[in-house]
Amino acid sequence: MVKPLRKAVLPVAGLGTRFLPATKAMPKEMLPVVDKPLIQYAVDEARAAGIDQFCMVTGRGKTALIDHFDIAFELEATLAERNKREALDLLREEAMPPGAITTVRQQVPLGLGHAIWCARTFIGDDPFAILLPDDLVLSKTPCTQQLVNVYNETGGNVVAISEVPREQTNRYGILKTGKIEGDLVEVTGMVEKPKPEDAPSNLSIIGRYVMLPEVITYLSRMEAGAGNEVQLTDAMAKMIGEKPFHGLKFEGQRFDCGDKIGFLEAQIAFSLARTDLSPAVREFLKKYVNA
Repeated sequence: MVKPLRKAVLPVAGLGTRFLPATKAMPKEMLPVVDKPLIQYAVDEARAAGIDQFCMVTGRGKTALIDHFDIAFELEATLAERNKREALDLLREEAMPPGAITTVRQQVPLGLGHAIWCARTFIGDDPFAILLPDDLVLSKTPCTQQLVNVYNETGGNVVAISEVPREQTNRYGILKTGKIEGDLVEVTGMVEKPKPEDAPSNLSIIGRYVMLPEVITYLSRMEAGAGNEVQLTDAMAKMIGEKPFHGLKFEGQRFDCGDKIGFLEAQIAFSLARTDLSPAVREFLKKYVNA
């Protein structure tokens, strides 16, 4: 029987240097896309997939991420006093139940694999999802839910994947593939940031994973990989052959919000996807497209 997936780890310790000076005093995960911060999109996506326990792997200066999910008594009282029911209901819909969020510190930036290892006590013996808030996915079915559906069928590790130009393989974790059934790809190997001439495919892993807890065993070895960091990709590669491992060509569009152009594109795409904003956005875009 497949163990239900109830936990998610969100690595949010990065400095966000590509968005300075905006991120000098504000975590990059608090940057808003339309009217919600990136961290809220990640949490909402996970909650839509049935996840109700969260661990944020944070760093210094990241307290705003925790405050965002806390109850703002003064704000709620003011909204109630002014009869701002719509805004008040919105805050309460997004509220997290007590004890739903745990935080741990990644004191030194030793890579994504190290960040996940920092959450080892929270993970315990349970399967868990990993969501990188920098990656935002616009889809009919939440991306994490798509991965959970595969996990429930296979009982193994699942990663969200997309095709990238061959010349960009040195930016991503790249899969070596086996059997392909529709959008589901058997993973037979993976390499972190290979040179284009060495890449086994052009299928890259994006920031959505469902992992079995055994990955912590390999991360605990603290083996340095690409960039002299502890790479999650390297630990996952060691699990291949032990448990089912698949990549899913997910439905939807992924936006790299750790990049300025990707972040700006996400603003437009998510605005156009909203019925309350789309007409006005389409109208003002004409001024700039035709300029």
